[in-house]
Amino acid sequence: MLLDGALLGGAAALAGALNAVAGGGSFLTLPALAMVGVPLVSANATGTAALLPGYLAGAWALRKELSGPMSPSLLRLGVLSVLGGAAGAALLLSTSNHAFARIVPWLLLAATLLFAIGPGLVRRRLATADNHKPRGRWLADLGIAAVAVYGGYFNGGLGILLLAVLGALGHTDMGRMNGIKNFVSAILTLIAVAIYAASGAIVWTYALWMALGATVGGYAGGMLARRLKPEVVRGFVVLTGLAMTAAFLLKAY
Repeated sequence: MLLDGALLGGAAALAGALNAVAGGGSFLTLPALAMVGVPLVSANATGTAALLPGYLAGAWALRKELSGPMSPSLLRLGVLSVLGGAAGAALLLSTSNHAFARIVPWLLLAATLLFAIGPGLVRRRLATADNHKPRGRWLADLGIAAVAVYGGYFNGGLGILLLAVLGALGHTDMGRMNGIKNFVSAILTLIAVAIYAASGAIVWTYALWMALGATVGGYAGGMLARRLKPEVVRGFVVLTGLAMTAAFLLKAY
């Protein structure tokens, strides 16, 4: 148990550092939990629980970016996040470990590709954005709810996906977009973790080890962020995501 905890704490520390610099830390936490024998559905729930403190801290740090009127409203974003996160969590818990093992490689591949191209898409959208208001309410609701369902189910690449959706909906203020991203991520993850916990899917001993490791790694990553080139770190994350995809594909098929 101690050796497993050290392994998971180390993986989470590296994941926290990656998240602080470029993102993509979840590509390490799920495989690490699977390596120590945690069934995949429970591993996904446990890894998500370990990331929750980081999401809450991120939302608090950018709370000022959410002041003033916005579309969708903060209340509407919260409701969509709760409903989507709950639906995604329920969907995960209704998926067997065998079925999830066959789904995970494709989720990892999709998240890796999104991680690779997502920032470029967001920058291109902002560079070509006009001054129009964000698109219609129902389209925005659908986009946010869909991402919340995804986040409650898998969570990998969630931040990039949220930024891409917000850009597609017409948002142009990157500070506001990051504030919305952190708020939605925190709310949907909070409700998903509550549902995971109620079902007994979280291995709390491992989750606590990983939360501690991610906190330490996140602080260290923040200190190193100015010295490391995000492009290099992003390349490492993409290669890691592809390697994990290949490993899960070989195991599942």
